[in-house]
Amino acid sequence: MKINDNNTYFSPAVDETWSGQRLDKFLSQNMPDLSRSMVQKLINSGNVSLDENVITENDFKVSSGDSFCVMIPEAEEAEPQAEDIELDVIYEDDDLIVVNKPAGMTVHPAPGAKSGTLVNALLFHCQGNLSGVGGVKRPGIVHRIDKDTSGLLVVAKNDMAHKGLSEQFVKHSIERTYFAVVYGCPNPMNGVIEGNIARSRFDRKKMALVANGGKHAVTHYQTLCTNNGTVSLIKCNLETGRTHQIRVHMSSIGCNLVGDKVYEKSGKTQIKGLSSEIKSFINSFPRQALHAASLGFEHPRSGRWMQFKCDFPQDMCEILERCELKMPSTE
Repeated sequence: MKINDNNTYFSPAVDETWSGQRLDKFLSQNMPDLSRSMVQKLINSGNVSLDENVITENDFKVSSGDSFCVMIPEAEEAEPQAEDIELDVIYEDDDLIVVNKPAGMTVHPAPGAKSGTLVNALLFHCQGNLSGVGGVKRPGIVHRIDKDTSGLLVVAKNDMAHKGLSEQFVKHSIERTYFAVVYGCPNPMNGVIEGNIARSRFDRKKMALVANGGKHAVTHYQTLCTNNGTVSLIKCNLETGRTHQIRVHMSSIGCNLVGDKVYEKSGKTQIKGLSSEIKSFINSFPRQALHAASLGFEHPRSGRWMQFKCDFPQDMCEILERCELKMPSTE
């Protein structure tokens, strides 16, 4: 069974043993990913063809040498359900809402996370009053932060706000400040990291810096403090907002984020100058130590500049204290 990029499958050629058999039986037996009931639905809906001729009869008799084209339609997005989940609302008006997302919460429904997401919580909180521009699964969502990153997100409550905020993200006029705890210490301690980011060719879970293609990405970073170069607290301002941008860029200069299981480097347990207890705590930190602490943008209706900040969550406070890194001001 072959597949191309358009969800089009091609059955094996019919051999003499199958000649004269029903089409639905042949496909279900020779395309093991498809049940007979699914095959019948595909045939009835006109998604099976032979030599560009659509076959709509399940009892169509196959002939030796036939090879059938089967189109698998994209699954329809299931509408997420409102769920009574507590939200840390930083600001809200008729057009938008700014929330402080906890680590561990996925922004919108996805395979493996169909409930308990920020969208589920927002649908309950806003009583369904969210912009529809983002699609069925992503109502109101203008931007994302990773599931295991904590911090600020702005969500649109109507199409006007969605359009206005989206345009600012496209223009890179949104102010976003993140704080990260990383292994080692950047050299130089302050600087700018530029490099196009695309999906890794070797691991689909990862993003990677690429020489050709990808999307332009720029991260401005500043080392706020370090514990003898073993671990450091970094302030990052995003000029662009690409998937895993900070995680990829910091890893590219040898300073991957503490707790980042995707981009972790081997040998990280060989941290020198810290007690075994602290080393164990650092290396077992359960998520990437990254917090979106500041978010600024023009209100899409009034044009007024709005700036929001939020405190560090408890786990980030604890890692700073354990590593003797000075807590930055979020004022």
